[in-house]
Parts: sequence; C-alpha cells; structure tokens
Amino acid sequence: MMRLPNLNALRMFDAAARHLNFGRAAEELHLTQGAVAQQVRRLEADLGHKLFHRHARGLTLTDTGRSYHAPVSQALTLVRDATDKLSPAVQRVILSVPPSFASKWLVPRLPEFEATHPDIELRVVAEESLTDFKRDGIGIAIRQGRKPQERGLNSALLSLVDLVAVGRPDMALTLGKTPDLADLAQYTLIQDGHRHWDLLLRHEGLSATGRVLQFNQTALAMDAAINGQGIALVPRIFLGSQPLEVLWQAPRLGDQGFYVLWPSAKGRAKAVVDWLLRQ
Repeated sequence: MMRLPNLNALRMFDAAARHLNFGRAAEELHLTQGAVAQQVRRLEADLGHKLFHRHARGLTLTDTGRSYHAPVSQALTLVRDATDKLSPAVQRVILSVPPSFASKWLVPRLPEFEATHPDIELRVVAEESLTDFKRDGIGIAIRQGRKPQERGLNSALLSLVDLVAVGRPDMALTLGKTPDLADLAQYTLIQDGHRHWDLLLRHEGLSATGRVLQFNQTALAMDAAINGQGIALVPRIFLGSQPLEVLWQAPRLGDQGFYVLWPSAKGRAKAVVDWLLRQ
C-alpha cells in the first residue's frame, strides 16, 4: 500500500491548484514560494505522477493533477470542518483581502481591532482570486472592482476607488505647477496589475512618452514610488502615513470600489463587518 502523503504537502498542492501560481499559494499559506514549490515537487515524486505543467507565468494542472485535486480539496474541507467543531468557529473569523489592501490598509488598523475585540480571532488571508466561502472557510471577503451581483451574498461599499497619482515630495517640486495627465505622461509611470495608467491614457488619446514600470501588486508600485522610481497611480485609502505626496487626482471610475462581501453576518462575523464599515 502506498504511504499516505504529508498533510502539509497536500495543503500546498491544494493552494497551488486553486491559484495556479506558486507565489500566490505561498502568500495564502504565509510561506515562501520556494517552500511551496519544493513540497509540491516532493509530493509528485512520492506519488510518481506529475501534477502540474510549469510555465513562465504560472501553472496548469495535468489530467492527473486535476483528477487528484478534487478529492484532496474535499478531504481538506472535511478535516477543517471537523477541527472547527472542536473549537467553535463563532470565535474565529477568516477575512480574505487582496494583498496590497492587507499591507497598506488593514494591517495598520489591526491593533485597534484587537484592542476593541479581544474575543475575536481574526485570521487574514491575502489573495486576489475569487473566494469560495464554504470550501475555503472564509467568513468575509474584501474585493476591488465593480459592485458585486452574486446571489446569496451580502455586500457593502467600503470605499470607492479614488485614484491619485503619487510620488516623493521632491517629485512635486520637479513638476512645479499643478500637472495634468499629459504632463505626467512625460515621466516614468508606475502601474500595478489593474493597469490604470494605460486605461486613462488611452481614454484621453495619449501615450506615455517616458518609461512605464509594471508591478503585479499596488503595494509594490507604491514602494517603487517611495524609492523615487517614478509616479504611481494608487487608491487614496492606501496612502495612510506613507511618505508620498499626491500630485494629481484621477477622474472617478464609476462604481469601482472596495466591497465587503459576506454570506452570513452572524455572531463574530457581524462584529467584524460592522468594524470594517466604520473605518
């Protein structure tokens, strides 16, 4: 009989299969990308089967990996549910948020939450992908985009996406007068995976004449701006105490916003939703 695989290896395989990306799986599990990739390779060696096709920009499941993932995911859910019954889930709330939202908005506010809600164990999962609330045990999610229309989900607007161009204070001195979009297009622009610079320039019939630095996360774009590498376009609510100066206000993007989503606000989950919406 084949020896049963290591439970942690199965958790890493499950996360990688859901995200189809070792980096995002590592973010969810609070591990390094290398650790996740190594465990998956070891699992493949133990099973004697290749589970993923590796590509330059991510992963795809092999036929074997796809058929193996479904029962593994179900088994992990059963283990999670059984464990939750030993420690009532009402005292624990899992909050799923985009990584940049977590680092720039949520984390600075967590001490205040912990001080006012010592009876709630708030677990934060940083991920961009859509959430399966039941399968993943998620109680609340925050997502950036248009107003959600999913049936069976409650939603509330936390904040509209109020985009501002930001740079170091010395960049403001360089620009001098209040700039317009055409002025900014002459400098190095820093954009994240939402590609808002591209969208705004195309809408105005302009093109960037300087360099465009591309990052997949808003937090990385902000860090590059702090380091003086150019001008980033970011949600105003991420600024907080960051050493960045607002250089330009972008036009409003309709109903694009940060929305709080939850299937059922009972017990501790309701307290977390209420706290989020008061911020």
